[in-house]
Amino acid sequence: MFKNKGLFLFNLQSAIYILQSLVNTDGWESTQNAWKKLFPNISLILCFLHLIIGIKDHIRRDKVLLKSLSDKLWNIYKGSNKRQFSQRLRRFWEWSMKEILPSKVRSKIEKAKANSQEYQQAYNHSKCYRTSNQIDRLMNYQDRILYQMQYFHGSIDSARLFLRAIALLWNFHPLSQKASVKCTSAKDLGLSRSSPFENINSFYYSYNWLENLLIAGSMNGYRTTT
Repeated sequence: MFKNKGLFLFNLQSAIYILQSLVNTDGWESTQNAWKKLFPNISLILCFLHLIIGIKDHIRRDKVLLKSLSDKLWNIYKGSNKRQFSQRLRRFWEWSMKEILPSKVRSKIEKAKANSQEYQQAYNHSKCYRTSNQIDRLMNYQDRILYQMQYFHGSIDSARLFLRAIALLWNFHPLSQKASVKCTSAKDLGLSRSSPFENINSFYYSYNWLENLLIAGSMNGYRTTT
């Protein structure tokens, strides 16, 4: 039990260290200010995917322009270093000035050019996430559930417990066959099913995901008095 507890604490400390080092955000200034307020030493990585989605939302009906802009934007994203990224973004901006584009699209491009230095921060950190789509998937899943239940009805405590229940189910649910990765301890048995809990901790208590959740959440019978 102490070994498992130690693994949990180690992973928690690692997650906190990562959290205090790098955070990928959208371009909303209020979000960035909040992170800086809570964790003054972090480096903010501006999500490039939000730029692409923001532009595509205004030209979805024009398939030709949509394809052209998407290709150019992803070409910028694939720049191998700061200099190449900056050059491609500048040339993209110069190209856009000669084209007839919707005003909102032009505004997005101007903002991207102004934020070039913020996008280039990602090149200071090897293998960092340059898009926030991984956390967006989790937030979209949560938002769909909250929408279906017409959001919260009751106290702050009941809302907090409900969100914790969503997080527990997500952390222990079995991944699809396409997304699953063979666990080292299960290779000899030919098992390929895994979960977010197993991916983080590199072990599991039971092959059954529900038993795994119950055992991991049991706290070995320990209960607080408060």
